[in-house]
Amino acid sequence: MSMLDSHEPEDRKPEEIDASKGYEASDVRISGVVGFLVAMSIFAVVTGVLAYGIGKFLNAHMAKEDGPKNKWAAPVDVRPLGNMPSSPELQHKVAELTQQFPTPRLQNDDGLQDLADLHAREDLLLENYSWADQAQGSPRRVRIPIERAMELIAQRGLPVAPAVEQAPLLTGDSKPVVAVPLTNGFTRTGYEQDQAAAQAVEGKRGERPK
Repeated sequence: MSMLDSHEPEDRKPEEIDASKGYEASDVRISGVVGFLVAMSIFAVVTGVLAYGIGKFLNAHMAKEDGPKNKWAAPVDVRPLGNMPSSPELQHKVAELTQQFPTPRLQNDDGLQDLADLHAREDLLLENYSWADQAQGSPRRVRIPIERAMELIAQRGLPVAPAVEQAPLLTGDSKPVVAVPLTNGFTRTGYEQDQAAAQAVEGKRGERPK
């Protein structure tokens, strides 16, 4: 018989299948399943023992570092106390501290209203007469509207300041020259412009004949 002939399948009769057990017995190996379960059980037991031993070692080490227990370091079980009731006086005190929080406070409207109030106070000083100094026994000074001040300056001119002696310029330095005014006043914010437009619209509605 040649080598090729040895690998050829032999003519065999089909084995009779026993269906009395209700499942295929030849495809199931109980020993593998049992071995896997035994290995997992051993692994779980060994892991639990190691975790318990490590926990005991760490607790003993921390207790040794803490030193002997005393009245200051004795653990206290606070669970029987339950939740502490809120004190109305404490809540009122917290509300007062919150309302009187020192500056600078957090502005929730980007400071638009504060800036508008500042400009309103400035307008009162710039557009009305007011006392600048009311001290007795000294010349009293009065603020005048800015429009009147501009008229007086146009009539009388600006006072001439005495010449100031300046030190000679160093090598490479040059005398600063202001080509344009540094500022021409402040500009109303968009918030103030919107308020002014809304007030103008309300005024026109009020002037309409009924």
